[in-house]
Amino acid sequence: MQITSSTQGYALNRAYASTGHAVPVKNSATGNTEQNQQSAQLDGLKSRDREVKAHEQAHLSAAGGFALSAAKFTYVVGPDGQRYATGGEVKIDVSPVEGDPEATLRKAETIRRAALAPAEPSSQDYAVAAKAAAMAAKAAAELAKTAIEPAGLGGTLDVVA
Repeated sequence: MQITSSTQGYALNRAYASTGHAVPVKNSATGNTEQNQQSAQLDGLKSRDREVKAHEQAHLSAAGGFALSAAKFTYVVGPDGQRYATGGEVKIDVSPVEGDPEATLRKAETIRRAALAPAEPSSQDYAVAAKAAAMAAKAAAELAKTAIEPAGLGGTLDVVA
């Protein structure tokens, strides 16, 4: 099983949402020129690009060997013709380690840390962390069960008072 942990992209303006390209607009109410509007759009795009890339890098750094892919990004083209990341994802393996609840517990803890590593986890990140917590709880229950089971099957215990 794999879960995709991703940042939630958002449109900086309606034109980005529909076309993926900047559409310069003159705002006569405030006197902003087309150039000032483009500059503001570029500043927003550059900021979002840095935020998205840092977010996904945090996942990768914390996931270690459980990351199934490098970060993949969703881009828009700014008014300067450059591409800017507005969303991203890192695929993480969240399958249990078959036959080894202790390893599964360690893996679940790593996955949870990876999901919550960014400064501002997304709703998808929280969902991945919840799945990891459930996997950890199941592994811990299996460990507890094996700890209280007798060492031998069908063995007896002699108790002397």
